[in-house]
Amino acid sequence: MSKRIITSSKPASSKGTTATANNLTEEQKQEIKEAFDLFDSDGSGTIDAKELKVAMRALGFEPKKEEIRKMILDIDKSGDGQIHFEEFLAMMTVKMGQRDSREEMIKAFRLFDDDETGRISFKNLKRVANDLGENLTDEELQEMIDEADREGTGEVCLEDFMRIMKKSNLF
Repeated sequence: MSKRIITSSKPASSKGTTATANNLTEEQKQEIKEAFDLFDSDGSGTIDAKELKVAMRALGFEPKKEEIRKMILDIDKSGDGQIHFEEFLAMMTVKMGQRDSREEMIKAFRLFDDDETGRISFKNLKRVANDLGENLTDEELQEMIDEADREGTGEVCLEDFMRIMKKSNLF
């Protein structure tokens, strides 16, 4: 089956486009429904495990075989090997929320990385602290870099930034 991206013909909701685990835009819900319906050819309201991977790809995800297996164990509450629309919607709501969080973290990282080196340097961090009116000493700023820098480069890469943001529950 060819890879297909589902797009909604409905205009985007005026409520915003960020999905959280509990809140999707109408457009996102419609995209999920269209992806599900594409593979629910008999209209039964269920898709099988093999079709799950293809439906997720239609929504722009690239799930691994192990991830699919775990998702099925988590969402197939009835144990019949069939995924009901409500189960699929709940799973994709979480996935879309995770994707949006990642995108938001990348945007935040880029605000620090104004020289576009792909890393947050001491100079970058000091500029942001000053812009925000934070009165941090150079020592405190360096401690922040040192805590986040797993590679020992003296700078913070995107992966380190994302790990710290998740660890501190900022995203």
